[in-house]
Amino acid sequence: MNRRMAPLVRRRWRVLVWSLVAVLLVGAGISGVAVWQNTYALREERITVRHDGRLMDGVLARPQNGDGPFGLVVFVHGDGPVDATHDTFYRPLWESFAKAGYASLSLSKPGVGASEGNWQDQSMDDRADETLAVITWARTRPDIDGRRVGLWGASQAGWVLPKVTARDRAVQFVIAISPAVDWQQQVRYNLLAELRRDGATQDETQTALRRRETTLRLLRQGAAFEQYRAAVADTDGMTAERWRFIAKNYRSNASEDLRAMRGTPTLLVLAGHDINVDVADTEAAYRRILPPASLTVQHYPDATHSLVDNAVENSEPRLTLTAVFAPRRLYAAGFLAHQRNFVQQITDRKGTE
Repeated sequence: MNRRMAPLVRRRWRVLVWSLVAVLLVGAGISGVAVWQNTYALREERITVRHDGRLMDGVLARPQNGDGPFGLVVFVHGDGPVDATHDTFYRPLWESFAKAGYASLSLSKPGVGASEGNWQDQSMDDRADETLAVITWARTRPDIDGRRVGLWGASQAGWVLPKVTARDRAVQFVIAISPAVDWQQQVRYNLLAELRRDGATQDETQTALRRRETTLRLLRQGAAFEQYRAAVADTDGMTAERWRFIAKNYRSNASEDLRAMRGTPTLLVLAGHDINVDVADTEAAYRRILPPASLTVQHYPDATHSLVDNAVENSEPRLTLTAVFAPRRLYAAGFLAHQRNFVQQITDRKGTE
């Protein structure tokens, strides 16, 4: 997966939103509206978990009322240096799950926040190990119902969720948001989709595809970053750390691991404006491998890869204003309610067994 898979919020919010917020909040009363809209019915607790000799920093967000034990949704991030809240992008989801009686648990990636290490040193197996470690930790807490633990993951998490489920058969459900299946196939899809979006000529497209083939050849040869840089001249933002990360993971393919999810209730969420992941290919793979009885597929035709409304994402002023004054409306219409309803149905189904 290439660097363009960086999360929406990191890409667009961090500088844009808060620089504009400083101007917007000057008006009388406006600051109160923003604070109110960004206050969630949650009890957030900073947590640390030790795994593989290093500390992982995270957040456990419990429902506002009650002592539990609560069900738990464990979040698995997409690509990039994502913190536990995903720059607050996760909080509307946490609140929605809380309404169904579920807590949410999310870690900052290694090297992000107070988490030790470097996320670009990780393989997808490393990420699965990390997720399993935090599940084990959560099941020791009296306020968490260890029998009701599920996974939520986006994009690159598509290679992590099946690995975790294969090794922890007690995982109750999986929610996969815009997941990829075959790393190399989706990178090619993403490349071509971006070239079409940017109006590339046929010659430019062929040049980009030849560059991709050179990159793959070098990866297969185990080439160092210096060899890559010498071969392509313009590295287009590629760093030595990123090159090592891709070299560890470019062979990732979730097809085999997905077989372990048979029988595990799975919600597959796909967007109509996804230029990062080939949603048709993903849906075909999930339907081919997972039985219909355990698979639910939801389409959001007006959403982008991040499940943000396409019209909102592609308007900087609208994105900013929505993020500040109506963050729950960043997501595509119905998305938050559908997530909550899915986990509630799982709970209801287990209660009748």
